[in-house]
Amino acid sequence: MIRYYSENVTFSLSGKRFNNRWLKAVAESENFSLGNISIIYCSDSYILDMNEKFLKHDYYTDIITFDYCEGNVLSGDLFISIDSVKDNASSFGVTFENELNRVMVHGVLHLMGYDDHTDAEQKIMRSKENEYLALREKMLSEEKK
Repeated sequence: MIRYYSENVTFSLSGKRFNNRWLKAVAESENFSLGNISIIYCSDSYILDMNEKFLKHDYYTDIITFDYCEGNVLSGDLFISIDSVKDNASSFGVTFENELNRVMVHGVLHLMGYDDHTDAEQKIMRSKENEYLALREKMLSEEKK
């Protein structure tokens, strides 16, 4: 089950049911199932505080993933900075929605064990993000038929 929250921002995701189906399909395509995932939308200042307090990192980031997975059941907390997502969308020339979807699937990929510390890992992560963003678009077009 995926639940959505906000901390220190006024934001609510539209299309939560579709988003849940998409992320479930992502998990299943990698032979995982969904456990309890919380997606918490927050501000830059909130995520910076989390980054300093729990990870001892003194910098802003778009997402912090806390992994509580057991076996092939995905569970965790995804803290997503809405401020950083907006900034990144502008910097990369994409829509806010596209960047938010990328960050959400990025967090789920982390729960599946994908990492992005090295150039090689980043390349794999980006490829997986693109694959699952394409899946999202395919699911959206099928839903509209």
